[in-house]
Amino acid sequence: MNKAIDTITSSAVPLKHQNVDTDQIIPARFLKATTRDGFGKNLFRDWRYENDDETKPKAGFPLNDPAYHGSILVAGKNFGCGSSREHAAWAIRDAGFQVVISSFFADIFKNNALNNFLLPVRVTEGFLQRIFTETEKDPATQLLIDLPDQSVTILSTGEKQTFDISAYKKECLLNGYDDIDYLLSLKAEIESFETELVS
Repeated sequence: MNKAIDTITSSAVPLKHQNVDTDQIIPARFLKATTRDGFGKNLFRDWRYENDDETKPKAGFPLNDPAYHGSILVAGKNFGCGSSREHAAWAIRDAGFQVVISSFFADIFKNNALNNFLLPVRVTEGFLQRIFTETEKDPATQLLIDLPDQSVTILSTGEKQTFDISAYKKECLLNGYDDIDYLLSLKAEIESFETELVS
């Protein structure tokens, strides 16, 4: 899996639900695994299937609608609330999403997402509704996520909005670094500093 994120142009899957908690993202009964692989198939499990039966997908749920696809999940306000399970970010990333757009994220989910190479993009409520409108009007609508520019653009209309991200996490995502990778990238500078310190 390529972990680095730079610019992403993709259609989006709209999930208009608000207050989506981590138990809805990945139900607790699927938390037994200790590796990050395989969680994607159980993403929104209870919303996707009747009686937990994979042969009975619920009509109308966007992840079951073949018209919607892409690497961007667009969600309603207060996404990722509830318990602090990191598995929620694992499930979304394992399902093929690289970006989640919402007008508000729970802080713990936001941090877990950034630590797992999933970019949470916070936009205003008005801009979020514009994305929903354009995506529902045409499921093929393309969004441009530009991490260097810290912006999201609805390509069909040209509407654009910037988003905030910490400089540290931005550098990590651009380079595909986890915290250890980041420290290793500074190895030469650290060694130079240590040499100057003892000389």
